[in-house]
Amino acid sequence: MLDWKQIDTVLLDMDGTLLDLHYDNYFWTSYLPGRYAEVHRISLLEAEKKLFAQLESQRGSLNWYCLHYWSRELQLDVPAIYREIEDRIALRPHTANFLRGVRKLDKYTLLVTNAHPDNLNHKLLYTGINQWLDEIISSHHLHHAKEQAAFWPALRQRVVFDPARTLFIDDNLSVLAAARDYGIAHLLCIRQPDSRGPLRDISEFPAICDFDEIFNDTHLQIAKAL
Repeated sequence: MLDWKQIDTVLLDMDGTLLDLHYDNYFWTSYLPGRYAEVHRISLLEAEKKLFAQLESQRGSLNWYCLHYWSRELQLDVPAIYREIEDRIALRPHTANFLRGVRKLDKYTLLVTNAHPDNLNHKLLYTGINQWLDEIISSHHLHHAKEQAAFWPALRQRVVFDPARTLFIDDNLSVLAAARDYGIAHLLCIRQPDSRGPLRDISEFPAICDFDEIFNDTHLQIAKAL
């Protein structure tokens, strides 16, 4: 159980933390290669080879998350293709209850995501999670991905928070490492960001499968009584 007395600010990742990463994983590894092959009239195998090599070359950079970058590189309308399978967008288990509970504790809650603004805005409209958030920040507005050390001081220039009294939850180990190096005191990793993917063995950070492990009605009652 988290000691909520020690936490004033809650920073939350979106894809793989609040939302099921299956949507994005399926899009990039299965759906987009098929559409790329179809549009450019090449084999699926050739499309996968080209696409995966290009993706890997940008991993961890802001380009990796930029839909406009990939539209130019692949000569496709990537945002439009993204929405062709929007029915796969889904909250992770207990996300709504967790967000409602944190709001009841009056913690300042921010969505801090690498998602491109086009993708971000569409997912917010589709899921409605913005109703429980005090602020929403895309790394594209700060010009650095969360994996990069420069992101964190840039975020702090935008938002007032004390790293020693901040909880940050993410599914990306590189992002969590960058947050730890910056001094974020309370860190949690998601073990199964993709509902159809493996349950990961996480040793570098405290980890949970679902939000009910750290927040349910009993936790709320205890936290309010403290």
